[in-house]
Amino acid sequence: MDLSERKLRILQAIISDFITTAEPVGSRTLSKKFDLGISPATIRNEMADLEEMGFLTHPHTSAGRVPSEKAYRLYVNDMMKKRELSKEEKDAIAKKLYENVAELEKTVQHAAEILSEITNLTSFALTPSPDEDTLKYINLLPVDEHTVVLMIVSHSGKVSNTALKLKVPYTEEGLELLSKNMTYNYRGKTISEVLTLDIIESFETDIEAMSVLAKKVMPNFVKTLENMLNVHLYMDGLTNIFSIPEYNDLDKAKMFLEMLGKKEDFTKTLINRENGVIITIGKENAEDMMQDCSLITATYHVDGKLAGKIGVIGPTRMRYGEITSVVEFLTENISNAFKLPGGGKDE
Repeated sequence: MDLSERKLRILQAIISDFITTAEPVGSRTLSKKFDLGISPATIRNEMADLEEMGFLTHPHTSAGRVPSEKAYRLYVNDMMKKRELSKEEKDAIAKKLYENVAELEKTVQHAAEILSEITNLTSFALTPSPDEDTLKYINLLPVDEHTVVLMIVSHSGKVSNTALKLKVPYTEEGLELLSKNMTYNYRGKTISEVLTLDIIESFETDIEAMSVLAKKVMPNFVKTLENMLNVHLYMDGLTNIFSIPEYNDLDKAKMFLEMLGKKEDFTKTLINRENGVIITIGKENAEDMMQDCSLITATYHVDGKLAGKIGVIGPTRMRYGEITSVVEFLTENISNAFKLPGGGKDE
């Protein structure tokens, strides 16, 4: 059933209070802190309904409730108001960010430091490797009636093989022709250069059967290229977790640090995320060790080309509106700082 206006107001109040205090929220607390215009008894009844609907949980023997992942998702999608940064905050962030603006890696490192400082969470940044590989050739190899292998080979010798399940008929001749066409289009370009192209929309062919096949192959081609990107991972504020109530349990804190210590796995997780500002909450994260966490990432560009990501990771109890505003401001400033004069429109 849909949430009534009253339930939405109560839920928003609970989320706001819990994000601030990290303490389970009771009906008397809501009645005192928020002008809801209803009695504590009515609030209790509404909270019981919200719990039954999966928006609240009841920890241990506490009389209060805490928001569930379902509640945070509703909050992020429909309730959250991004906090507009003040001019003073923007000026302070920009001043620190531009201290080494001539060097991309140092600038992005500064961005991660600023993000950690403002949010009191663990921040991270992905930067492109300066010696990025170029593509040598692309091949499509038949396996069975519905499976082909997409092989991408770079000039450095790096090879990526990805099995694709196709729901459209194909011939070996069609695969060979598409392979040659893709190789002709993308040979000699860096992975980042190819990823800035609107590959899926712009790939054209006069042969109708190959066009149908290309539409099935190209999204997987894009995803495979993203996985091949050479990147560096910077992290800041790892010890911030010790001041977060959710990590007062040393075993839980240790698991969090161990997870982030597996840098190669964490880097793959970040590369595989969609572009733009993306928020994943709890079990929305596919990785088992991240299912108690929320992850906010945003992409930045260099000369209008997709270059990397910055973001934060922490407990699901997170100041989503404020953090999203800071992340967006940082990525916009990085993109603008490394934009070619008169060109390089961000994508």
